[in-house]
Amino acid sequence: MSHHAASKALSRFTVLDLTRVRSGPTAVRQLADWGANVIKIELPEELDEREGMGGPRHGSDFQNLHRNKRSITLNLKAPRGRELLLKMAAKADVVVENFRPGVKQRLGIDYPAFKAVNRRIILASISGFGQDGPYRDRPGFDQIAQGMGGLMSVTGLPGQGPVRAGIPLADLTAGIFCAYGILVALLEREQSGEGQWLHTSLLQAQVFMLDFQAARWLVEREVAGQAGNNHPTSIPTGVFPTADGHINIAASGQKIWTKLVDVLGAPELLTHPDYDTGAKRSANREALNRELSERLRARTSDEWVETLNAAGVPCGPIYSIDQTFNDPQVKHLAMAQAVESRALGRIELVGQPITLSRTPSALVEPPPERGEHIDEVLFEFGLNQSEIDSLRRDKIV
Repeated sequence: MSHHAASKALSRFTVLDLTRVRSGPTAVRQLADWGANVIKIELPEELDEREGMGGPRHGSDFQNLHRNKRSITLNLKAPRGRELLLKMAAKADVVVENFRPGVKQRLGIDYPAFKAVNRRIILASISGFGQDGPYRDRPGFDQIAQGMGGLMSVTGLPGQGPVRAGIPLADLTAGIFCAYGILVALLEREQSGEGQWLHTSLLQAQVFMLDFQAARWLVEREVAGQAGNNHPTSIPTGVFPTADGHINIAASGQKIWTKLVDVLGAPELLTHPDYDTGAKRSANREALNRELSERLRARTSDEWVETLNAAGVPCGPIYSIDQTFNDPQVKHLAMAQAVESRALGRIELVGQPITLSRTPSALVEPPPERGEHIDEVLFEFGLNQSEIDSLRRDKIV
């Protein structure tokens, strides 16, 4: 079975995937889902001591991260394993790794080693804190980056104490930024003919994702705090109670504020001396939220979502995850996509959030079993059956 591309978009590129856990696999998943020939290079099972790192192979997390890839095993600590990796790199376009800085140098698979066999190669590296600097050798973990990157200080209810986001935001964004960097490097290579080394980290990704909260400090020297469900600058925007639950409403700006007041049948709020300007609504947000909540409790969430959206007031339900995937718009966008797993049968995984009109992404291959594609991949890289059998006997693959 040769490579079945998930899309035509990146099908001309070959990617060697040395990553593990989450941030690195997230980066490579972006390439695999857009058709790159991704070869996941794993340790032979008897050498893999990373128990619990990334969850069980047939668990939902692993399955979602590693679709559209093929797998071989390779002992990189053995000289013949390193030689084989470099032989493959000579024909590849990209290598992605998220070892701690220094590991690739010890293994002899850093950028100079790859460049020596392929000047067009792109090495992409993700670390916890960067490839150099005072924290270079610290172990990286998503929640540590969330804390150091400022996110936990602005998440949660005022006075609650720091709260982590409900998803591994630093891991995921570091992976997505890495994939973006790879695409930039591939585009640049079309002009220069040269590869390069690109790297990012969980800490950098998390600081970047502070976005306007970071700019409030850098430009205005204003330190943001926890605002709970209220938007820190757009008011009224937040979570409001209804007769049977809660909804989100975003009614900042005079035009939308006027529409909200009209739907609520509360014209007196427009001229109320505490709420008649955006600045006053911001200064008196707690009292305003109470006024709005009293009126919103009169109808159900579904009724308000329908009525407010019809009036042009941004409003939406607050779903549990099962409700999210049952929403008709989410179904229309095909955010859950099926693939036939050789181990688990038909399963659904999270689809790509981007649609290309001519070269769409698809789930064409289930996550591989460890070393499932050793023979076919190594044949493609020029090895014969005798050489592959020798590598197996010597526990290199």
